[in-house]
Amino acid sequence: MSLNAELRAFYDSRQEHIPADIREVMNRATKDLADSGQAERALAAGELAPGFSLPSADGRIVSLDTLLVDGPVVLTFYRGSWCPYCNIALRSLQQSHDEITARGARLVAVSPQVPDESLSLAEKHELAFEVLSDIGSDTAKQYGLAFDLPDELAAVYEGFGIDLQRVNAGHARTLPLPATYVIDRDGIIRWSFVASDYTTRAEPADILDALDGLA
Repeated sequence: MSLNAELRAFYDSRQEHIPADIREVMNRATKDLADSGQAERALAAGELAPGFSLPSADGRIVSLDTLLVDGPVVLTFYRGSWCPYCNIALRSLQQSHDEITARGARLVAVSPQVPDESLSLAEKHELAFEVLSDIGSDTAKQYGLAFDLPDELAAVYEGFGIDLQRVNAGHARTLPLPATYVIDRDGIIRWSFVASDYTTRAEPADILDALDGLA
């Protein structure tokens, strides 16, 4: 099963458990974000990847420049460990991690959550790649991915018991669009996937094809 088929099956299984009024709020927010055109304005293939220096789950500072010394970088943005779709996507990337590294690339995942949350996520799913914290979403902003949750959707998440104020260190409303970039050793984005719909993600097979294309 492809990653997006798994995500769709998970989405379908949840719908009957979510009240109709809540589903309406969530669907409206997704549509409004798509209609905004932000995904189309985000950085894409052919553009220079903005640099970053971000704390890892274990407290080290990891920079894009340092990562690129060893080869290309697969950079993926996700919303946080509270997002079940993000968890499914990260587990799928972990399953492809050996194939990514076999192509000489480094995989890095970035979210706006604090390092402690990232550490818990990495340990839970036994992630072998770097999980970095972009507090305040400054890096996501440089890639054109950061957006603010509308009030009614933020209230829905609070009702679900998701404490974004805590996990995002005071930046409760700002999240990144789901996105994945393949960046070559010169720092140029060679392939990109950006979605306004948080239930869809880059397929690992497409990432591997993009890495093969670098050769």
